[in-house]
Amino acid sequence: MTLAPPPPLSSPSAVRLRLVPQPAQGHIARRIDGVWWPQSPDLASELPGLLGVLPHAWGQVTSVLVDEAVWSPFPGRLLVANQVVRLRRTTTQRSPSTVCLLAPGRGRWDLLVVPPAATNAEAGRLMESMAAVVRDRVGLGVAVR
Repeated sequence: MTLAPPPPLSSPSAVRLRLVPQPAQGHIARRIDGVWWPQSPDLASELPGLLGVLPHAWGQVTSVLVDEAVWSPFPGRLLVANQVVRLRRTTTQRSPSTVCLLAPGRGRWDLLVVPPAATNAEAGRLMESMAAVVRDRVGLGVAVR
């Protein structure tokens, strides 16, 4: 199996992501850890930017599981910041779509995916509704990256 060449890195400021804050020590397991709104359905070009802005405490993400229906065709592996990231797809359609990030020895993080074609208003509503659910369930605010 060949690796896809690394795509150009997107600017970290261009990554539209909201994360649920974690305590200073440890990790609180939760069903959803944040919301990501990619710019396009091209996973190979979007993923490096996302992985580049994740908290260092999450460790090195080595495997990503995504809903196949959201993304254009993508390779099984991708070189990101000189590290191989395995890309897996699921044909199970979920609404809303998610991306699952796995870091060996560190944990699993699940992000809701706002469809890339969503308008600013639609995406804003989805991101705010996730923030409200998290605040109600956990009593925490949401960090914006």
